[in-house]
Amino acid sequence: MIRVVLPHHLRTLAQVEGEVGLEIQGVVTLCSILDALEVRYPVLRGTIRDHATQGRRPLLRFFACAEDLSLERPDTPLPEAVALGVEPFLIVGAIAGG
Repeated sequence: MIRVVLPHHLRTLAQVEGEVGLEIQGVVTLCSILDALEVRYPVLRGTIRDHATQGRRPLLRFFACAEDLSLERPDTPLPEAVALGVEPFLIVGAIAGG
């Protein structure tokens, strides 16, 4: 079971509390996690990645095992600790200001 932590605004939109658990078959990648998340919570489609390009939305970042994975290729395998459910996959809302 993959553990996913969503930022508050996406938890509110998806009507979930705490971590989200996802079952993923095969290699666990950024793309496979986001695909599974959007299948389970269709309301999140287009909020994490762009519909057309499938690219990450500008004010979101991805972290796992204390590493920023935001610029990794979508098909890069994630750390084993994430695949085993030991560590969560974090989707973090970036803070912007002026």
